[in-house]
Amino acid sequence: MVSLPARMARAGLERAPDEALCRAFLEGEPAAFEVLVTRHRSLVFSLVRRYVTRPEDAADLVQSAFLRALEASRRVFARFTLSGPAPFRAWLVRIALNLAKNHARQGQRWRPVLVASGPDDMVEDPSESAQDRLERAERERQVRAEVLTLPRRQREVLTLRVDGGLAFKDIAETLGITENNAKVQFHHAMKRLKARVGAPEEKH
Repeated sequence: MVSLPARMARAGLERAPDEALCRAFLEGEPAAFEVLVTRHRSLVFSLVRRYVTRPEDAADLVQSAFLRALEASRRVFARFTLSGPAPFRAWLVRIALNLAKNHARQGQRWRPVLVASGPDDMVEDPSESAQDRLERAERERQVRAEVLTLPRRQREVLTLRVDGGLAFKDIAETLGITENNAKVQFHHAMKRLKARVGAPEEKH
């Protein structure tokens, strides 16, 4: 049974920014890393889901991403605390994207699932009619086919912006490009998708 002080401490961690959680983990608080996992799990899932055809493969990639994050955390967090705020989310996204790309290169065709951002999103809406489901499935098929024709950088920026909901500054840091270039790549990708199949909605 969790004591009252422990519950209060956990509540404090859940309200803390990523930078504070990084420092807490370095100082010996394992629950801080658990909060980071809970906070960013849906984001990581939505990103890797775009690179796989089966949800179970996405779940495996999510687990691998956090395991690698855990293995490298002490070294990486220490460097962040010395140089300033810890860009944990951008760092984690980079790990997840690398894993997903490796998965795609190992014989798995990249089939973006633009509407899937987490396990709960794959549950059918009981209020949706059979006709609505068919129309939605057809639109998703068209979007997937069109996204596959985008240049690599546009696909990556689109993934991070639409699925991950990242700010352009974070996208630029993750991909090693300028913020303006990220905006330009996204603009071109959205313009093409809108002209062909209707643009996907961004997360806010």
